[in-house]
Amino acid sequence: MTCTAAGGTTPPSSPPPTTPNTSPSPSTSVPPPAGCTTAAFCDGFESQTGSTVSGAWQLSYRDCQGSGTATVDSSVAHSGSKSVRIDGKAGYCNHVLVKPAKDLSGLGSVWYARFYVRHTTALPAAHVAFAALHDNSDGKDLRMGGQNSALQWNRESDDATLPAQSPTGVAQSRPLSTNAWNCVEFMVDGRGLLTTWLNGSQIPGLTVDGTPTADIDQQWLSRSWRPQVTDLRLGWESYGVGDDTLWFDDVAVGSSRVGC
Repeated sequence: MTCTAAGGTTPPSSPPPTTPNTSPSPSTSVPPPAGCTTAAFCDGFESQTGSTVSGAWQLSYRDCQGSGTATVDSSVAHSGSKSVRIDGKAGYCNHVLVKPAKDLSGLGSVWYARFYVRHTTALPAAHVAFAALHDNSDGKDLRMGGQNSALQWNRESDDATLPAQSPTGVAQSRPLSTNAWNCVEFMVDGRGLLTTWLNGSQIPGLTVDGTPTADIDQQWLSRSWRPQVTDLRLGWESYGVGDDTLWFDDVAVGSSRVGC
């Protein structure tokens, strides 16, 4: 499967420009995001009716709230004419995320998710996150984000990382391109397996296959892990440093791979 990271509407610089928006008007017929036919939840923010997140989405501050904001943006989109813009701010416990209003806890033991994300600032050396899933097995979050300038997973309960944050482990991950749409996909299996794709390509360092591999999932598998995820939240979590502006669009969650 081939995906294209670039495309969509070019985001404005800060502050947004005053030039007219040339995206399709709300009355224009826009096809649903790819993957909607098989997904339990699929949305491209087209039903949002203002700048405040509402309807199919809701704001989420599970741990704490800082100065970051989430707004509906009608000038930047991967498809259609809208996305959600996250102005993520640095600072300890500076969190802002959005989540589907639909209860996804009954989806099952195997979760597949797909979303498009565009951001302006390269992932920092410090730990940040832009996606989180609540894991009922330990009452904590499974977090996707970055560290040492590359993508990583982090398990909140014991701070384990995937891959291990050694030079060899980080080299098995990938950066998240700036100023272009990235298609991010992942699979979380209740048996303790995890797979991650970026723009259609599997990332070796973000894979848990059940066999401990040094610098990748050996630390992750040092304890029994049987995730029971119940939701998906997208936004920004900073744990000290790291501002970023991100846009999310065309989000899908299901029990089989959605694809780009």
